[in-house]
This record gives sequence, C-alpha cells and structure tokens, in this order.
Amino acid sequence: MIVTRFIEFETLSGQVRDITDEVNEALRSTDQKAGVVTVFVPGATGAVTTIEFEERLLADLGDTLQRLAPVEIDYAHNLRWHDGNGHSHIRATLLGPSLSVPFCEGRLMLGTWQQIVFLELDNRPRKRKVILQIMGEQNENSAE
Repeated sequence: MIVTRFIEFETLSGQVRDITDEVNEALRSTDQKAGVVTVFVPGATGAVTTIEFEERLLADLGDTLQRLAPVEIDYAHNLRWHDGNGHSHIRATLLGPSLSVPFCEGRLMLGTWQQIVFLELDNRPRKRKVILQIMGEQNENSAE
C-alpha cells in the first residue's frame, strides 16, 4: 500500500528544521507496520538529510557548506537571474532532495542520535511543502 502525506511550513534563510516528529506522526496516521518512507522536497533550493540535531554540529554543517559552495563567489546562475542564490542551488544539489527511511512496527528505524532535517538553502524565506510517500505493509487489523 502507498500513502502520500505532506508537511507544510514556512522557513527562514539558512534554517535547519527537525521534521522527525512530523514524519513519525504521518507514519502513525497510516497504520502501516513495515516499509519505507520517502521524504522528498520539491524545489531547487531545499534539501533533506539526517544529522544529530545539535547546535554545534549544525554550525559545523553550515561551515562545511560555506567551504563547498561559498555565498560570496560568482555563479553563472546569479549573472543570469540576479537573485543571488546560485550557492543555494549548488548546496541543494550536493545534499539532495530526498531521503528514504525504513520503518518496522510502525516506527522509523533511525539511529539514537539521528534526526530527519529539512535545510532551507535559499537566501530568502520560503513556504515549503515536503512530500512523504509511505510504502509498506498494512497492519492486519487495519481498515485503511
């Protein structure tokens, strides 16, 4: 069985948002017992990954992204569109728009210090919708 759910929120530039609880809540709403949740970000300047959601580690992640795709260098994208977010597109490409997380007994199989996070990589606030595709076996006593 495949079930689709959405998580919607507004972001600030550079925000890293822990969405683990929302993904868990969506999973619980399906009555699926085992399978995979695919978390997907439509758009070219947002990304999802897993990380320990800890302040200093998040700072390290930001520093690493700055070293890999610095804000202040020239990007051909910026020369064409003049929106200053060429670095945002490159960072999103490096991190990726989707993540697959297995679940069993209706629970995500994440590590102890592993959270699912959305990264707002654009240089301005956005309204975001994250798509969840939950694929798995339904509980035997379920009517859904």
